[in-house]
Amino acid sequence: MSQSESTDAVAFVGAAGGAGTTRTVVEVAAALAADGRSVAVLDAAFATQGLAQYVPGAIDPDLTALLVDDGRALSAGVRPLELDSQVDGEVAVCPAYAPFERLARAKSVDAAQRFESLIASAASQFDHVICDVPPIASNQAVAAVNAAERVAVVAPATERGTETVQQTHERLADVGTDADLVVSTRGESETADVSIPETDATSVASAPTCLDGGDAFTEGIARVAAAVTGRSIEPSGERGGLLDSVGGLIGR
Repeated sequence: MSQSESTDAVAFVGAAGGAGTTRTVVEVAAALAADGRSVAVLDAAFATQGLAQYVPGAIDPDLTALLVDDGRALSAGVRPLELDSQVDGEVAVCPAYAPFERLARAKSVDAAQRFESLIASAASQFDHVICDVPPIASNQAVAAVNAAERVAVVAPATERGTETVQQTHERLADVGTDADLVVSTRGESETADVSIPETDATSVASAPTCLDGGDAFTEGIARVAAAVTGRSIEPSGERGGLLDSVGGLIGR
């Protein structure tokens, strides 16, 4: 991919549970919105349903309902992520929040095909689509990485994280794709292309933290946002400097 091209759909794949993938997705989406972009975030992590924690109020229909009911459009399931009023862009979140019976039906092959269609639909309506993807072990995870134009593997900066990155590379190869970028969370890792340092603001209520100021965590998120979209991001308004210094960073 050349630096002049953009990536509309990105899959963030957790190399293991607890890697911080969902938080990374939320922060990166907010960073792009701060630069005036519109971003859709789709939830493939059905088991943890962590993205639902970032959306207040009732979640009905959720993403799984859209997957098992072909009559519902994406617009029925997306909800705005609350951002600072000075942010020029927007983030629309479509989380999974469902009982076990519907979760099981949403993991079928037919539902996975429907998921790919929803990703394509989101790409036609938003500047960027980001998928929150669990370790590759389910139909919806495979659908997400196959539909994405770019795949970022997320792993903690630990020895175990390094091991799971290699396992994820192998699983991606098994389903006919590969990783464009490796992101380490909670510190630097020799296997990572971009690293996000630890932050004290770990609660869901504190997110998105990257809009609060120019600390090391914000800079790490900005680098990831620039890398996964594969484009230079121009300043926009008072928040525009967030990604300015890292807009040209492209993953391997």
